[in-house]
Amino acid sequence: MKPLSIITHYVRLVSGAALLSLLASTLPAQAQDAPQLNLPRAKLSAGMHLIDAQLAMTGEQRQIGLMFRKDMPQHEGMLFVFEQPTVQCFWMKNTILPLTAAFVADDGTIVNLADMKPQTTDSHCSDKPVRFVLEMNQGWFAKKNIKAGFKLGGKPFEATK
Repeated sequence: MKPLSIITHYVRLVSGAALLSLLASTLPAQAQDAPQLNLPRAKLSAGMHLIDAQLAMTGEQRQIGLMFRKDMPQHEGMLFVFEQPTVQCFWMKNTILPLTAAFVADDGTIVNLADMKPQTTDSHCSDKPVRFVLEMNQGWFAKKNIKAGFKLGGKPFEATK
């Protein structure tokens, strides 16, 4: 091989590796522009009402949450599960659906509720440290007359006893 062709070959290899690296670095960003699906689920109860809750248990799952969802059935929600109780604050950037967040104590008792407007960065926080936050379509809790102090049931709340 001539010296010039060795240099050309090396430049092509480096350029190809750089291009692959660049493409690989954009994949996670593209994946976050779509709703996350196929999360584990848990059956929760709110009195006689049943909730099919998707569980967001990892940092990445909690960060994405319900972003980019165009709709959600009325009996479904997302339960955010944290490792330990702290004051939890939520916002709605990239979230299209209007939601209500229920900040929930370890035993399933709703500490407080917050209606959240879509695509805003307004912060909505728990009134005290909690490990769980249940997001439902906005108005779901109000229609069922569920308020702070109401106790939810389900395995996630039994595991912390």
